[in-house]
Amino acid sequence: MRALFLILALLASPAAAEDVELELVLLADASGSITAQEIQFQREGYAEAMTDPGVLSAISNTAYGVIAVTYVEWAANTAVVVDWTRIDGPESAAAFAASLVTPPRQAYGRNAIGSALLDGKRMIEENGFEGWRKVIDFSGDSPNSYSGPSIEAARTEVVAAGITINGLPILCRFCDTPARYPDLGAIYEQRIIGGPGAFVVTAANEADLADAIKRKLILEISGEMPAAQVARR
Repeated sequence: MRALFLILALLASPAAAEDVELELVLLADASGSITAQEIQFQREGYAEAMTDPGVLSAISNTAYGVIAVTYVEWAANTAVVVDWTRIDGPESAAAFAASLVTPPRQAYGRNAIGSALLDGKRMIEENGFEGWRKVIDFSGDSPNSYSGPSIEAARTEVVAAGITINGLPILCRFCDTPARYPDLGAIYEQRIIGGPGAFVVTAANEADLADAIKRKLILEISGEMPAAQVARR
């Protein structure tokens, strides 16, 4: 009987979280300013980066050789495109990449940046992993936020929870006119990024996006920072 009670207690207990060095939320812009073509291009950029030898090498050199990643698109709502995935080498990275490029668009509407950041925080707190580094990788092409909590309030709450917010501002995608926000990198440094070692990597256009994603992932996974980094607390 005691053995039966022990088994029932074990079944009722929550499973222990798996230790990883990094929990990473890839929070990608899918707001009204982003076309279906741009969303697909962005997803393909992340898929290509996740399977890049440099990124895989960075993963293998982490403390456990494993990271946990989820890909989430944000607009007025947030939508999980690929749920939390354990990536420990080429096969799991390729599976993540394959899962990323096929789902339909699920996030719509105008920017709600504060809500997106808080959803990223919640996803980190509720997953089945425990990393001693927790990062939200936030990308977008505008600093505007039209609903939900303010960016400042959300950033303060996220950083207070021990989560770092890095930024990937995208100045221009598939456009032949000047960027709407040519100083978007500086705006991200001032208003969006936060936490220990937070930094911005700017993509000037679609030709630069895939390389910017790869460089940013390598920095985040390795725990390094670019030469010119800005930390906001």
